[in-house]
Order: sequence, then C-alpha cells, then structure tokens
Amino acid sequence: MSTLSPSARARWLLNELSIEDRELDSRLSRSLERAEQRLRECVADASDPYVAEAVGYLVAAGGKRLRPLLALLGAEFGTHAEGVHEAAVVAELVHVASLYHDDVMDEALTRHGVPSANARWGQPTAVFAGDWLLARAARLSARLGAETVRLQAEASDRLILGQLRELLGPQPGEDGLPYYFSVTAGKTAALISVSIRLGAIQAAAPPEVSSALAEYGEHLGIAFQISDDLLDITAPQAQSGKDQGRDLSAGVASLPVLLARTDDRPEGAELRGLLAGGGAVEGERHRRALELLQCSPAVPQARSIMNDRLAQARLALGAVPQLPAVKVLDALCDFVSSRTA
Repeated sequence: MSTLSPSARARWLLNELSIEDRELDSRLSRSLERAEQRLRECVADASDPYVAEAVGYLVAAGGKRLRPLLALLGAEFGTHAEGVHEAAVVAELVHVASLYHDDVMDEALTRHGVPSANARWGQPTAVFAGDWLLARAARLSARLGAETVRLQAEASDRLILGQLRELLGPQPGEDGLPYYFSVTAGKTAALISVSIRLGAIQAAAPPEVSSALAEYGEHLGIAFQISDDLLDITAPQAQSGKDQGRDLSAGVASLPVLLARTDDRPEGAELRGLLAGGGAVEGERHRRALELLQCSPAVPQARSIMNDRLAQARLALGAVPQLPAVKVLDALCDFVSSRTA
C-alpha cells in the first residue's frame, strides 16, 4: 500500500468494504481524500525540513486510514459537518505517533513495507517524531472544542498506559489473559473507539448514539488487535509489511502465545521451554517457536475469541439508527475477520 497516491490511499479501505450505497460511498471517498490532504498538510507544517521529513515519513509510507474512516462514519449519525475532517486527522495523528513509539519499543526494522523510522534515523529521532505528532494532535483538538480535547487526552492516556503495561509485562502472579485484554483495551481499542466517537460528537449526534458507537469501537479495536496478533504469526512480511514473528522478537505475549502456553501436547511443552524466562526470542529459537505457534490450536482459539468480539461490536450497533453507515460498520467487522482467514 505504500506506493499509493494520496487519492488512491483515501479509497483503499472503501474499495475493500464494497459499499453498496453509491451516495454514501462517494461522500466518504470525498471526505477521506480531504482528510488525507489535511493530514499531509499538518505533518508538512513543521518549521524545520528535517523534522517535516521525519514526522511525515510514516504518514507517506501508508496505512489503512481506519481511524479517519471511523470518524467520518461516526459523523453520519449527526447533523453537522463542521470540524469532522479535523477530527479524522486528530485520530490519525495520534495513531501514527503510536506507530513511531511501537517501532522503537519493538526495535522493528520495517513498517508498511519500508524501513522503520528508527531504523532510518535512530531511536531518539523516532521518539521525538512521535511526540511531535501527539503535540500536533493536541493543538488541532484545541480548535475543535473542550470535549474533543478531553476525549483525545483520555484516549492518549489509555494508549500510553497500554504501551507502558505491555513494555513492563504482567506483574508477578497476574493472570496473563486479563493482563492482555487490559493492555489491548488501552493500546488499540481506546483510539479506535474515540475515533468514531469524535466524529459523532463533531456532527452533534445524540449522546446515546455516540456512546453506542464508542462501545462498537471498543470491541472492534480488541478484535483488530487480535487479528494483528494472528497476522504476526501467520502472514509473511510481503503481506503484512512487518517482520514476521515480531512479537516474539520483542518478547511480547500476544493472545496466541498466551493461549499456546496452555497447550498440553508435546508441542506445547516444547514451546513453553522456548519461551521460558520471557524476553526476546531470537535466532533458531525464534524460527522454531514461530513454527510451533503456526501449527498450534492457539491460532483457531484466538480467531474464535476475535469473532466473539466482532459479534459484540455488531450487537452494539443495534442501539443506533439503522442508517446506511451501519452496513459499512458491519462490513468493517467482516474486514477484520477476513484479514486472518
């Protein structure tokens, strides 16, 4: 996806969703293109050319633009359009900032099929690039009103706490699965949920509708993270744009890893031995651990948990007006599920 033009980037996810309502499809396409243009203007606005290049690097490299699309879909349930595109940009700025920080934490070499920012410029530059994007998101939020500032700050708080908890790992005696879902709710679901809520609030949607959409986003976000966990194990780098088995390399206990630890087969015992002590898994241990995970019952088990979350997301949609946008939100659930099929 990194070679797509800004115009094509704005349409990529819409094409994947195959929206039947032509009027809605056209409206979302125009709005996404406008948000994409505004996003690129924001990152190009840095006073120093070196900073502008660094902070714009992952924006230009690609991404699905899921969060801007969710903001625009949330706006479909309201009556006003003013500020909606800016809300979409706020959501994506915070997301891209988190990618810079994630890659530093994981010491990742690639992102979206290109060298990561930390691989290209070093970790300090990547960290400060992420910080600059968070600051720019806060500055943009301030133009949209106190409620947007509050929600963006709360989502950033949850996101950073989730990242920190993932970095520190579970506390002694803490159950792995509740820990995983706590981390995932922060580092992934918080921003996906607030993205659709920001759009709804900017468009003056009723409070009960924006709350239901936020609940949808929470479940979709957790399902999305599980799908990422599965892709990390099952998808080659050419498909995902990331190093395969990166969670293992970083010592991150993803959902499939946590589930595989309970496998009572000989393969499960071998995997537990390879993962003993926690921390990064490298070299031949990494190759073998990845091979065992790919054949483990943990993969279909994680997929089943993901689909349960998607079912809860769909259930939340029952509390909102049944506008054409609901079908798109339902299609997003199918999209998340199909990523790992």
